This record gives sequence, structure tokens and C-alpha cells, in this order.
Amino acid sequence: MAEKTKIVFATQNAGKLKEIGEILKDLDIKVLSAKEMGIEISVEENGSTFEENAVIKAKAIAQVCEEIVLADDSGLEIDYLNGEPGIYSARYMGEDMPYSIKNAALVKRLEGVPEERRTARFVCVIAAVFPDGEIRTTQGVIEGRIGYEEKGTNGFGYDPIFYVPELGRTTAELSDSEKNAVSHRGKALRKMKEELKKKMQIGGNNENIDCK
Repeated sequence: MAEKTKIVFATQNAGKLKEIGEILKDLDIKVLSAKEMGIEISVEENGSTFEENAVIKAKAIAQVCEEIVLADDSGLEIDYLNGEPGIYSARYMGEDMPYSIKNAALVKRLEGVPEERRTARFVCVIAAVFPDGEIRTTQGVIEGRIGYEEKGTNGFGYDPIFYVPELGRTTAELSDSEKNAVSHRGKALRKMKEELKKKMQIGGNNENIDCK
């Protein structure tokens, strides 16, 4: 039996890997983290957009691994705060700062701000670097508002304060399947899934080449 095509996802975030595996599970591929492939490199995310940072991460991994490489960059944009934390979402108040403290700080910054001005969105861009050097990107967005306190335990990051009016819940209050259906990452992944299917059909079966 032929070995499944491997896709290396440039993340160490267990929550992201879970979402990715769920959405791509019907493809005949094996999704691995960079760490599972023995890749441990530090990447400076010095782009000015989500797309630039996603491509930077994917290209860095692709330089040491000849599999298909995916990387995402995502974040929370709050309109009242002029788009903050934006591309600095993971680094807001420091990468090692617990999200419970980050969330509390953002809620505090919006203290007294009326409902209609608490608009925000999650944005996700996924970049794919293929063994032939081609790069493709997809984007997903979910609109919502910043809540007044953390609610829900089924998400990670800023999910507990991101309220989706149409659903009447935060993204941390959604089940995995509900979240995958509406989330920014879910939307971007489904678009990338179509790109992967097209590429694999056009290019035939990709050879599995061990990372250097």
C-alpha cells in the first residue's frame, strides 16, 4: 500500500492541529506538526500582514523539508482599538502571557464602549508551499463582537471573549463541529483543501521525501 502524502503544518498549537486534522480528515493525507517531523527552527514573523507572515513561516519550514508545508497566521482585529491586536495577537502582552490575562486586558480596554462599537473579527490566512516551489494562500474571516467577560471553555486564545451575535454564543461556547463550520480557520482551511485537491490532481502523487 502506498504511503499517504504527508503535509507538514508549521505550528505547535495543539488546538490548531486538532481543527486542521478534523477538516482535512477526508483527504488521503497525513498531517504532521513540524515538531513531529523533527523540525525545530525559530522563525521571525516580520511581515506586515497575516499573509506575509503565513508565507514566511511556510517557506522557512519548506527550506528544510520537501513535503507540502502549510502555515497559518491568524489574529483578532478589534475596530475600536484600530485593528489591535491584529498580527501581534499571539505576541500581545508577551507570548508567554496566559490568554485569560490578555482577554481581561482587552475587555478592560473596551470598558464603557457600547455594543455597536465592539465590532471585531478573527482573520486567518493559510499559506501552502509545495515541493515544486509554488505558493498558494487562502483567507477566512468571521465577524463578531467583543464580549464583557470570558464565556466558554471549548476554544483557545481569544475565543472566550469573541461573541458571534448570529449564534448567540462565543466561539469558546461552540462545539468542535460548530466552530469548524463558521471559524476563520475553518473557512481558510476548506478553501485550502480545495487548492490541495486541485494541486494533487494536476501534479499527480507527490513523493514523500524525508526532511533533511
